[in-house]
Amino acid sequence: MQVKMLRPDSKGRITLGHLADGVSGFALTQTKDHKIILEPYSEIPTREKWLFNNKLAMKKVNEGLDDAAAGRVVKKGSFSKYVDDDK
Repeated sequence: MQVKMLRPDSKGRITLGHLADGVSGFALTQTKDHKIILEPYSEIPTREKWLFNNKLAMKKVNEGLDDAAAGRVVKKGSFSKYVDDDK
């Protein structure tokens, strides 16, 4: 675990700089002993939210990604016949 000292400015703000790269927001938790924990979040488009709410679909996607990473994917055909070049 890396400890980094951050100092607030005159208005009480702390800049996270590169630590916030790719992050759209943080969930803040303050413990009883006054520790502050920031958990980074990245938002997803609404049109993709269904996938994260559908456990079976997410499981299938993850299985497919695992198969691809392990080289267990075989190309069986082409979808080119479904392409409409006029659009």
